[in-house]
Amino acid sequence: MTTPPPARLLGGTRARRNPWLNGRPLTATPERHLYCFPHSGGLPGEYVRWERHLSGTQVYGVCMPGRGGRAAEQALSDLNAVVHALLAETQFVAPYDLFGHSLGALVAYETTRELAARGLPLPERLVVSAFPAPHLPRQGARLSGLPDEELIAVLNERYGGVPPQIAADPDLLSVLLPAFRADFALLENYRYQESGPLPVPLVVLGGEADSVTPDQLDAWDRHSTAPLRRHAFSGGHFYFRDDTAAVAAVMAP
Repeated sequence: MTTPPPARLLGGTRARRNPWLNGRPLTATPERHLYCFPHSGGLPGEYVRWERHLSGTQVYGVCMPGRGGRAAEQALSDLNAVVHALLAETQFVAPYDLFGHSLGALVAYETTRELAARGLPLPERLVVSAFPAPHLPRQGARLSGLPDEELIAVLNERYGGVPPQIAADPDLLSVLLPAFRADFALLENYRYQESGPLPVPLVVLGGEADSVTPDQLDAWDRHSTAPLRRHAFSGGHFYFRDDTAAVAAVMAP
């Protein structure tokens, strides 16, 4: 008897679970797939819930090692290593879009660049949210090495704070803080390398009250051969939590 080859880990379409992807199977064959890359410290389940606003779309949240349900795994602090590990286990199911919010926008962008470099099927759209164009210089203190109390203060100031039920539970806090540290390290270690615009339409989203400015969002224009589409929403960095339906309307095909 011959041993069958191992199944390729697709975007949730095979029986063997892909640890990178969180999602709920649809009762009908989806018309398209949406893969969402979370923000720093974010959980994929928040994005999977967008499915209720996107008829006919299978939504997956991307979960990196050291985050969420993979908290026991060693986190990767190099973005190239993350992208290569993701693509070693994942084949995105066409037709599909990639979406990334904040740090997730950078991960989605670099994933698309690697797909293009390998000659693999590209997303129909790359949707980036609340993150400056990757070629722009970034300044600021390194956050990944801060003591816990200082890190929590930064999270309270910039990221909406640590939920009280987590802040009061040392075990939960011991899971949350390393995930933030790993995400901050990814960004701190990132160095943009010029490679030319992508042959993928770019959609850029942002909150009108966010610290990421319209000019920083418009600068994404150089990273696509197609005209840039930018949408502004009322709200701050997490504008989509205020009116998910409005954001989903833009995300619809």
